[in-house]
Amino acid sequence: MSKSLVLAEKPSVAKEIARVLGCGQKHKSYYEGPGHVVTWALGHLVGLAEPEDYDTRYQKWNLEDLPIIPGRMKLKVLKETSHQFRAIADLAKRKDLAELIIATDSAREGELVARWIMEMIRWNKPFQRLWISSQTDKAIREGFANLKPGKQYDRLFQSAVCRAEADWLIGLNITRALTSKYDAQLSAGRVQTPTLGMIMDREKEIRNFRSVEYWTVQADFGAFRGTWRQRSGESRLFERERVDALVQRVSGKSGKVVSVKKTEKTEPQPLAYDLTELQRDANRRFGFSAKHTLSTLQRLYEQYKLVTYPRTDSRYLTSDMTGTLKERLQSVAVGPYAPLAKPLMKGQLPVSKRIVDDSKVSDHHAIIPTDEYVNLSALSADERKLYDLIVRRFLALFYPAARYETTAMVVEVDGEPFHVAGRVVKDAGWRSVYGPGTAADSGDGDEEDGGEGADRADLQELPALSAGDSAGTVRCRVGTHRTQPPKRHTEATLLTQMEKHHLGTPATRAEIIEKLVSSDTIEREGGSLHPTGKGTQLIELVAEELRSPELTAKWEQELEDIARGRGRTETFLSGIRDMTKQLVTGVRTSQTEYKPHNLTNSRCPECGERLMERNSKRGKMLVCANRECEYRRSAEKQLVNRRCPQCHKKMELKTGKAGKYVQCLPCNVVEVLGESTGKVAKHQQQKLVKQYSKQEDLGSSLGDALKAALAKKDD
Repeated sequence: MSKSLVLAEKPSVAKEIARVLGCGQKHKSYYEGPGHVVTWALGHLVGLAEPEDYDTRYQKWNLEDLPIIPGRMKLKVLKETSHQFRAIADLAKRKDLAELIIATDSAREGELVARWIMEMIRWNKPFQRLWISSQTDKAIREGFANLKPGKQYDRLFQSAVCRAEADWLIGLNITRALTSKYDAQLSAGRVQTPTLGMIMDREKEIRNFRSVEYWTVQADFGAFRGTWRQRSGESRLFERERVDALVQRVSGKSGKVVSVKKTEKTEPQPLAYDLTELQRDANRRFGFSAKHTLSTLQRLYEQYKLVTYPRTDSRYLTSDMTGTLKERLQSVAVGPYAPLAKPLMKGQLPVSKRIVDDSKVSDHHAIIPTDEYVNLSALSADERKLYDLIVRRFLALFYPAARYETTAMVVEVDGEPFHVAGRVVKDAGWRSVYGPGTAADSGDGDEEDGGEGADRADLQELPALSAGDSAGTVRCRVGTHRTQPPKRHTEATLLTQMEKHHLGTPATRAEIIEKLVSSDTIEREGGSLHPTGKGTQLIELVAEELRSPELTAKWEQELEDIARGRGRTETFLSGIRDMTKQLVTGVRTSQTEYKPHNLTNSRCPECGERLMERNSKRGKMLVCANRECEYRRSAEKQLVNRRCPQCHKKMELKTGKAGKYVQCLPCNVVEVLGESTGKVAKHQQQKLVKQYSKQEDLGSSLGDALKAALAKKDD
C-alpha cells in the first residue's frame, strides 16, 4: 500500500499533524502511520550558494571582484541542518511513498522552504499542498480532506525565488563593496537600507528643528471652558504682546453665545487584526518589539492553537467562515469575555462587509480566535496580553458602532471668539468591549478604519445653552508652551511607514528591524528608535536609489504581481542585476569617507589595533577593529574574588599580551595569573613589567613595584 510523505516546517507542527493523522510510530526524524509518513524541515534546510561556492577566490572580500552575478543561481544544503536534509532525502527514496504533501507555512517563505528541498532531493513524483489558517485538529483534518494541487502555487514559489535572489544580489554585493572599501563591517540591503533611511530622515528633521515659545488663552466661564482661536482656527499666539492685550481686553467681561451646533456622530468598530496592526498595537500599549509580538503570537498559533495564522496582511474574513463565527464566540466565552460573548450568541450575528469581504483577503484572512478551548491560566503574562487584544478586537466586530452627540459652541467676549466643545455618549457600542482596566482601541488613524485615530479625550459636559444666551464672566488662563520637534520613530510608527511604503512583508518586518539593531545601525532607547553613529554614516555611503523606499516599494509590488501571475520573473531579475551593477559602481567611485564612531582607546592584545565598543545580547563588547582578527571581550568590568593587598577590594580581571592578570586601578597593583596552576609565571611577570612600564601611564611606582616583587621572590 502506498503512502504520502508529509513535509512540515517545524518538528512541533509535524508532531501535531502526525497525531491528527494517526501516525503513532515515532522515529528519529519522522513519524509513520498507516497512510502517511510525516517529517519536518528546521526552517530553511536549503539556501542559495555562497560566492565561494562558485569560485574559491571569493573567499576573500575584494572590491575588484564585484559585482558577483552568477548566470544561474545555485542551491546548497545548509551545513548546520544537513542531518535533517539527509533524513528527508533517504525517505524520498522509499518506493512506498507515492506522493509528497507540502505542509510548511501557508505563505511565500513556507513555499520556498519546501520547493528548494524538493529540488535538492530531486522529487519527481506528484505533490499536493496543505493550505490551512489554523493548527486546530479540525482545521488539519479539513485541510487534508481538501488538499490543493501543488502546481497551483508555482507562481508563489517563483515570487519567493525572486525575492531571495534579489536580496542575495543586492545585499551581498553592496555589503561586500562597502565593507571592502571602508575596511569596516557595513551591511546594506534591499529592504533594510530604505528602512534605515526613514529613521535617518526623521532624525534630520529633529536635528534641524528649532523650538519656539508660544501661548494659548483659555477663558473660564464658570460652568465650562473655551479656547481662543483666530478666524483660521489657529489657537497659538507667538507674540507675548498680543497675549497680554487679549487677556486685558476680555478679563472680567461677560460672554455671549453666538452659535451652538449639535451633531450626532458614529464611530465604527475597528477592523480585525492583521500582523502589522497587532504589532503596532502591542508596541503602543505594552512596549513589545515587533519580533517579540510575532514569537508570542506564533506560540498562541502553534502551541496553544488559540489563534489563526499570524503572518497575514488582511484585516477581513472570508464568506466561508461565517458559519464558524458562533463556535469561535463559544470558545472565548470564558473569564472576563463571557459576559461580552454570550449576548452575541443568542441571536443572528451582524456580519457586514466590514467583517467579511472576500475581495480583500489574499493568502490568509485576519487574525481571530479559533474554536479551541482556552485555559487562560495556562498562558504566560505576555501571551495573555496578546490574546486579550485579539479576543476583544474579535468581539468588537459584532457590536454596534459607538454613537456620540457632539456640541460645538462659539462664545464671543468683546468680539473675540472662544470655542467650546462637549460630547455626550449616546451608545458606547463596541467600546463597551473595552471596559475598566483595558485599553480601548487606539486605531491607526487610516481612512479605511473610519478615523479610529481621532482625538478621544474626555470632553466637558455643557449646560443647555442657545444662541444669544449670556455665558458668564470671563477669567483668563494663559498657557505657556514650546513647539515640539517630531518624535523619533517607535516600532509602531516605523511599522506603519514600512507598511505604507510596502517595505517587506508582515512576516519579515520584525526581522528587518532586529537586523538593523544587531548590525549596530540603530538603537532602542526607551520606546524609540534612533540611528547610531555607524547608521548615520552608512546611509550617506549608499546610493540615493537604495535609500529611498520608492524603489523597494516598486520591487515589492513586482514580487506581488509575480505571485498573482501578473508579472514576469525574467523582467524583475534583469532589473535587479542592472541595479546591482550600478550600486557597486557607485560605491567604488564614491569620495565619501567613513570613520568608525565607536573606537575606544583600548588596544587589541592579539594585533595591537584599537578596539570598538559594540552592543550584544550579553551586554557591551569590545571587538577588534581589524576584520582579520577575531578578538573580542566584554566591555564590562569583570571582578574576581582576588583582593587587592592594599585596599582589600576585589580586583579586575584583564587580558594583555602577557596573558591574564588582575589589577586594582586605584592602587596600581597588578598580579599575573598562571594559565593552569594559578602560580605566577616568571616570563609573564617580566612581559607585564615591560608592557606597563612602557605603554601605560599607571604611575611610575607600578613598574618599580613589580621589579621589587620579582627581586624579592628571587632572593
